[in-house]
Amino acid sequence: MLSRYRSLIILTLAAYTVASSGDRSAEFQNCVIRCSVDTCVSSSMLPLALQLTRWNCADDCKYTCMHVVTNKAVELGLPIEQYYGKWPFWRFMGMQEPASVAFSLLNLWFHAAGFSKIRRSVPNGHIMKTYYLLWAIISMNTWVWSSIFHTRDLPTTEKLDYFSAALAIGYSLYYTVIRLFHLYPRRNTLANTSLDPKRTTRWIWSLFCVIIYVSHVSYLTMSPRFDYSYNIAFNLALGLTHNAIWSLYSLPSSFPVLWRFLSKPKSYRPAFAGKAAFFVLLTTAATALELFDFPPWGRFIDAHALWHLSTAPIIPFWYDFLVEDSLDDGWRGAKV
Repeated sequence: MLSRYRSLIILTLAAYTVASSGDRSAEFQNCVIRCSVDTCVSSSMLPLALQLTRWNCADDCKYTCMHVVTNKAVELGLPIEQYYGKWPFWRFMGMQEPASVAFSLLNLWFHAAGFSKIRRSVPNGHIMKTYYLLWAIISMNTWVWSSIFHTRDLPTTEKLDYFSAALAIGYSLYYTVIRLFHLYPRRNTLANTSLDPKRTTRWIWSLFCVIIYVSHVSYLTMSPRFDYSYNIAFNLALGLTHNAIWSLYSLPSSFPVLWRFLSKPKSYRPAFAGKAAFFVLLTTAATALELFDFPPWGRFIDAHALWHLSTAPIIPFWYDFLVEDSLDDGWRGAKV
């Protein structure tokens, strides 16, 4: 009896830990309490799929009541509400957002294919090959955690998803600066000595990026509450900077801002240069899907899932561009 009342107290307090209009409603809260009395205190066993994805009885009650209330809203023609900051999704084999999981795995697959393409198509001695392979690995890691987070939204999986995403975006900017500002080590310079200015600049840039990322993770980890607004602003700033620099790469030869290849004139512009700007345009358009927040279609697909879907076909295009850039005749002067 004591454990029964303890469970009721915990669930009642949890009901008031609100994040959205749906979980604030008395109908939802009463449903969760009734469910806990009928099922949780009797120690009923959850299906294996739910156990493997770390659902407990209290979570299952919230899920069940969320859809009970949502079903009534649909029948009455009322707006669908969010619960704890999320739209109501039908789960599949314990996955909270199965469409986002599937699309995350699709992105993972394209990055794995891109990793193979870089390893196969870019010469082993190329000075950017290691940077690109590492970017592919970091990106694969990001989509692994994205799929895990959308499988089960827990404090730990949420942070690992956000932190790995920030790492991928930050590393994208890191290697972009290395590539387009020619901070990579070159064999025809004093690259192996401390007197080489490029070597010093490269280490300063690397240290700066590490400090920024560690500070970002530390702030979000040690804050009393996860600062979602700051996290979005941080990633957006890095992403826009990355896109802006690659846009400069695509400018016409009559307006040479960047020196694309040191062995060529500054006005040299390869035929594929415009693909970088096209990639930036596609990425920006895909990201804009995050601005549209609507109840999920069929309780499966929402704007966030569509964003993950839209980024997937862009990935092979970008790897193709990196390979083309790496094989350009302009690298010969760098003795790759």
